Amino acid sequence: MEVIYSLIPGMIFFGLVFVGVLIWAIRRGQYEDMEGDGNRILMDDDATMEGNVTSSNRIKRPGLNFPDED
Repeated sequence: MEVIYSLIPGMIFFGLVFVGVLIWAIRRGQYEDMEGDGNRILMDDDATMEGNVTSSNRIKRPGLNFPDED
C-alpha cells in the first residue's frame, strides 16, 4: 500500500512532462506540415538518372551477373 504513495506522484510527474513535451513540439511547429513528408517520399526525382546508366558502364564479372546478361 505504501508503494501507491510514491507511484501516484510519479505518474503525475511523468504526465506533466509528457504534456510539456507536447506543448513544446506544437510551439516549435512539429505538427504544421503533416502531409509534406508523406507527399515528398512519393515524388520521383531519380527519373533523369536512369537514362545515364548504360550496359557498357557496368562492370562485367563472371559469376556476379545475371545469366540473361552474359
